Amino acid sequence: MARRLGRVRPALIFDLDGVLADSRVPITRCVAHALRVRGHGERSEDELLAFIGPPTRVGFAALTGEDLDSPEVEACVAEYRRVYTDALWETPTYPGVPEAVRALQADFTLAVATSKPRHFAEPVLEAIGLADAFDVVAGPGLHATADKTETVAEALAGVGGPAVAMVGDRRYDMAAARVHGLLGLGVLWGFGSPEELTEAGAGELVQTPDQLVRAATRARLSVIS
Repeated sequence: MARRLGRVRPALIFDLDGVLADSRVPITRCVAHALRVRGHGERSEDELLAFIGPPTRVGFAALTGEDLDSPEVEACVAEYRRVYTDALWETPTYPGVPEAVRALQADFTLAVATSKPRHFAEPVLEAIGLADAFDVVAGPGLHATADKTETVAEALAGVGGPAVAMVGDRRYDMAAARVHGLLGLGVLWGFGSPEELTEAGAGELVQTPDQLVRAATRARLSVIS
């Protein structure tokens, strides 16, 4: 989804889960439910948290040991989405993130690039009160599996101008930033570790939303100077 942009400003691309939305509880609860219903038993918290980041089918393939395109993975995805449709409205954001986003909105065109289907990503942005802050929301269709490099490309095409950085919490975000020549800003309030982000090529790690605003501003000034 792309909205009409005003004057061209540098763009800042955000991941959704683990950066803007604290999806830990609704996602892991729905994943655990789908696994139980499909007879795959219980999983540890670490296994469930590892689900957050990759595309949904990739996550269920890893958790079940089934092939990515198997009927069983498809059944798990369908059950997960059935319950997540309601659960996503309980998604909170992180302390300080809304204020940081509003501050960045003054100097950047903001976009989201997520592996979550756009069908779910847009309601999550509504649930956390930030839907109006983003000019572009890029994500796969319900029945597609796109990696982060592809969704970042879609976001960049949507903003139609220069971009400065990709803000993410997992290695997929940092890898996509490198492919597209963007600064990878790794946030430490999400689901990835400092080691994961650094090894994937993060240009800078930030611990708080305030630090994110400062890091993004420095990156913007270095581009326009």
